[in-house]
Amino acid sequence: MKRPLLVANWKMHKDQAECRAFVRGLLEAGGVGECAVVLCPPFTALEATGRALVGTGLTLGAQDVHWEEQGAFTGEISVPMLKACGCEYVIVGHSERRRIMGETDGMVQLKFKAAWAGTLTPILCVGETREERQQGNTRQVVGKQLELALAGSRRDAVPPAIVAYEPVWAIGSGVAATAAEAGEMARFIGDELRRRGSPSNQRILYGGSVHPQNIGEFMAQPGIDGALVGGASLDPHVFAALAAAAGRCR
Repeated sequence: MKRPLLVANWKMHKDQAECRAFVRGLLEAGGVGECAVVLCPPFTALEATGRALVGTGLTLGAQDVHWEEQGAFTGEISVPMLKACGCEYVIVGHSERRRIMGETDGMVQLKFKAAWAGTLTPILCVGETREERQQGNTRQVVGKQLELALAGSRRDAVPPAIVAYEPVWAIGSGVAATAAEAGEMARFIGDELRRRGSPSNQRILYGGSVHPQNIGEFMAQPGIDGALVGGASLDPHVFAALAAAAGRCR
């Protein structure tokens, strides 16, 4: 049985000292129990956080990546740079980057392929807006996002990846999708991945206003293997409580 996977996306929060303090606080709060955990700090704190994670069993990830290895791309960061900091995972196509930064499906595809080729495990984010859900287009939108991100991959060899279903309307809103809605989409995503030849260890996460009080509902859904956590990952005690609740469901 897979261990629940929790990915902490700290977004534009925490400097180096605060990241180190979080790791200490999480361990003092009891750690993460039976969960596998990836911490994704800002770029400026990757190396410091990576050093703090040595020997803890926790893993380092990044929040974004550029598809080129080097070049005149002001403000960007490459796969080799992330790996040099100790990263093993990278978030690709988060809805905030799609919506606020104008990231296109084509850019997401390039980042996904670059991460995979560079042996970083991509955490691919997919999800619909409130308007798209109200119009009944959720499956079409998410299916298209998956199709475009994986375009060019052999049908019998889907790259190892993690897919996070994060309805755009739930992120940071305090209003999560229902467990049934999330479970339905997780099973749909799983079916789409298997149709393309997904490996059996592919993981599907739910993201969007997850907290210790509702994580159990999501983890109880067949097809959901963990969560992409935003606000509830910023406090080590809250995150430890969330991990404990997730661990009780497996």
